[in-house]
Amino acid sequence: MSLTSKLLATLAAATLATAAFAQDTITVDDAYARSSGKTAKAGAAFMMIQNTGDADDRLIGVQSDAAARVELHTHIVDENGVAKMTHVEDGFAIPAGETHMLKRGGDHVMFMGLTAPFEQGGMVPVKLIFENAGEVEVEIPVDLERQDAGGHGTHSH
Repeated sequence: MSLTSKLLATLAAATLATAAFAQDTITVDDAYARSSGKTAKAGAAFMMIQNTGDADDRLIGVQSDAAARVELHTHIVDENGVAKMTHVEDGFAIPAGETHMLKRGGDHVMFMGLTAPFEQGGMVPVKLIFENAGEVEVEIPVDLERQDAGGHGTHSH
């Protein structure tokens, strides 16, 4: 086996090990995406992210072809009591053995400049990027009828 072949085999094994690590330590449950309608330019996704590993991790990024820009967002209440969404550049901590909720009115994935409408029953492909676990790909179902507390569409952006 040539040096190049050995190097490629080693890289392939490392990549598979990283993907396996992510799948073994990070689970995503109860995910759904929504927008305010067929002409909406923005949408959001919500989910429960569990870190079943022994080490703390951090969701540091998100990617999707569903929008021109996809970011991690949260709501911040200003001194006047007005809640506004803001980009969270440092991401969200996911402590070992704990669950972090991305929910309406709180932390969430924000899609800006949708490439197609979010339609009931459709799926949104999303890549979650973790500091330690690496990339986790999920297919998030669109559920425009779900009624959770917090009302994502009630705050200014």
